[in-house]
Amino acid sequence: MSRSIWVGSFEELGPIVIPIREQVFVVEQGVPPEIERDDRDEVSQHVVLVEDGLFVGTGRIDLEHDGKIGRLAVLERSRNRNFGTLIMRALEEIAKREDLVSVWLHSQTVVIPFYRQLGYVEDGDSFTEAGISHVLMRKEL
Repeated sequence: MSRSIWVGSFEELGPIVIPIREQVFVVEQGVPPEIERDDRDEVSQHVVLVEDGLFVGTGRIDLEHDGKIGRLAVLERSRNRNFGTLIMRALEEIAKREDLVSVWLHSQTVVIPFYRQLGYVEDGDSFTEAGISHVLMRKEL
């Protein structure tokens, strides 16, 4: 099995990123398509995980918003294989290269344990975003 991480701009990776996110967020989770895409895509760094020539997951980091990580998505057929962890580590490495001392994200409450095991800590009460319960989480790098 060959596995690689691609890092790039939305201009470079958007055609790969969008179908993954649409499948996970719009089709599976019912997020309205008009809010899945936002103006932060253009200014964020994007990561794509490739396994055996297939695009299996993605995430982004918004360096202009103090290292906000978002849009972490792994296709259903590729879940439970630590791919989310690999993507998160790649995003954190981007933050470190940019000399950020911490990163943050809005975690869906159902996946808080995933982020906790990566060292993220909840910061505040839960809130609803795109009709889904979330909580702010932070990690010192």
